[in-house]
Amino acid sequence: MQALTNRAKAVDRKPMTLVEKLYVWNIFKGMMITLRHLFKKKATISYPEQKRPFSPVFRGLHILNRDEEGRERCTACGLCALACPAEAITMEAAERLPGEENKYREEKYAAKYEINMLRCIFCGLCEEACPKDAVYLSETFAPSNYQRKGFIYGKDDLLIPNPKDNPGEYWKAVGNRKANKEQGN
Repeated sequence: MQALTNRAKAVDRKPMTLVEKLYVWNIFKGMMITLRHLFKKKATISYPEQKRPFSPVFRGLHILNRDEEGRERCTACGLCALACPAEAITMEAAERLPGEENKYREEKYAAKYEINMLRCIFCGLCEEACPKDAVYLSETFAPSNYQRKGFIYGKDDLLIPNPKDNPGEYWKAVGNRKANKEQGN
């Protein structure tokens, strides 16, 4: 029977020599590969002392943003909760009372805002859906926890520090990507 392709090669069945039977050459080649890897740059890092740079498209923990005057940007429109494919966001809206103009930007605000980080898939759709730029994903990892309730973040956990009261913590929480965007760089 004729072969379908002419890529077939005949197998050489000659007996092995003494050097081939001892596998000395193969052991030598393996040791050369090992020695080559000893002098290469290591892929691992010492984590607490060294930190890897984030990718520009990295999506970490959620942040509820404030405006320049320290008022909450979220108006509880619910678009982020609707856009979330994992249904990880829940919120309740409330009306702003007289005298609370310094706390909330609009007449309506989020009285309760929770994100279940066990359900969140970090897709960023909530960030894209928000018309007020109130929700964004920071460059912070989700910390580990031993209990499920520790992964449900409320409004107090998500709200960024006030830029008037604590500007250093505000810019730290904003992160490099968001800071460059807000400063126009």
